[in-house]
Amino acid sequence: MPSNVPPAKAITQVSEMTYAVLPDRMPPIPDDKLTEAQRQAIADITSGPRGEIRGPFWPMLRSPGLMMSAHKVGEYTRYDCPLDRRINEMATLMAARAWTSQYAWNAHYGKTVKAGVKPATLEAIAEGRRPVGMARDEEVLYDFVTEVLATKGASDQTYATAVAQFGESGVIDILGIVGYYTMLAMMLNVARTSFTDGRPFPLPHLPVQLRSLTPGAASPDDYTMLASQEKEFEAP
Repeated sequence: MPSNVPPAKAITQVSEMTYAVLPDRMPPIPDDKLTEAQRQAIADITSGPRGEIRGPFWPMLRSPGLMMSAHKVGEYTRYDCPLDRRINEMATLMAARAWTSQYAWNAHYGKTVKAGVKPATLEAIAEGRRPVGMARDEEVLYDFVTEVLATKGASDQTYATAVAQFGESGVIDILGIVGYYTMLAMMLNVARTSFTDGRPFPLPHLPVQLRSLTPGAASPDDYTMLASQEKEFEAP
């Protein structure tokens, strides 16, 4: 490209950007390839409230002993944890955002909205912004989890505020949820586990870093979306 082309004009010369979705490294295991331990693990999980093996449990099935131990933690967080479901799901999505876990965000976004978290709150989390207009317990959760993820701990003030809001058991449950979904996110990301419904990725990978590196070098008018691209950004 000629060096005298202004940055904004240069952008318009790129008509389309495409992204290749890399293949799943640990897809579902064919039935005739399962070990006896794997078959037993599948039977144990499918007979419970989950009812099926999907998502992170396919790569995790490579280690059925770990899978069954982790399954118990996940079963508790999803079905037995006494935390308000709204707080439970919001903590899940904060962990998913921290690891850009596309699968977990996709799987839990609808559950989180249904539990009562505002879509605008989740939009801010997805973009790496502190949401505005949160309920008090959501603010406490956001500040606590954000600090833990950023500093690998919690200051006395943040800890005391979290305990006052959720109790010691609630704080442990929140850490357990974030830790559980962090573990799943690592497995999903490394295994490149694909979505079951074929949707585009819901999370931007690095929201700030993907914008123009030179402030003011480009504006929305400099971009032309193809019809196929516009379709991806239509409201659901």
